[in-house]
Amino acid sequence: MLILLPPSESKASEGSGPPAGQLSFPALDKPRKRVLTALRRASKRRDALDVLGLTPGLAGETAKNLAIGTAPTLPAAELYTGVLYDNLSLTTLDAEARRRAEESVLIFSGLWGVLRIADRVPPYRLSMGVNLPPLGGLAAFWRPLVARQLDPLPGLVVDLRSATYAGAWQPGDRSVAVRVFKDGKVVSHMAKATRGEIARALLVSGADPATPDELAKTLDALGHTVELTEPSRPTRPWTLDVRLPSASPL
Repeated sequence: MLILLPPSESKASEGSGPPAGQLSFPALDKPRKRVLTALRRASKRRDALDVLGLTPGLAGETAKNLAIGTAPTLPAAELYTGVLYDNLSLTTLDAEARRRAEESVLIFSGLWGVLRIADRVPPYRLSMGVNLPPLGGLAAFWRPLVARQLDPLPGLVVDLRSATYAGAWQPGDRSVAVRVFKDGKVVSHMAKATRGEIARALLVSGADPATPDELAKTLDALGHTVELTEPSRPTRPWTLDVRLPSASPL
């Protein structure tokens, strides 16, 4: 089983380890350098905030991009600190669940392409949704490169990514895209929390579903209300809708 995650915009403020070295999927190292070079150039531009899609209050993030080559690092498991990662809480997994996470969890990144949780990287700011000169849209840039690395990996794919990051690799009908609904509506903040809870539950339980139906049964047994839908065509993922309970009336 592979568990696909987006990164988070919120990150740890600084690392404490050596500058970035060898990462998983070393075949991506050359394109990673291309993206890093383009990111540094973009971060020096007068219109850097516009290029990177940042608000004025995030102007300091460009300094992190310029320091990536020498900045202290920390494991990806500790770098990302958003709602999904707070609920996944990788650093509190026991040894066995941690081993499973190191094998199965893949984190997609606009800068690095894809990471495993033990990969050490510094804080940075670059969304997969950025159109980064001269490379263009990063999801399109990474898609064929990442596919060559991940297509051969076996197992059911549990896709917990947001739409922006889902564009960087499309595993087809061996993938199950997880959506979260409450009162018939897609919910954003609660979806992130629920996706983190689902990833943690799969890792802690030791479950290793081999098919979409087995995944649905596993999550049902773990207390989630789910509905599985077959793909509309073979190249598309299955869809698993997680239904959150409605708020109790006053």
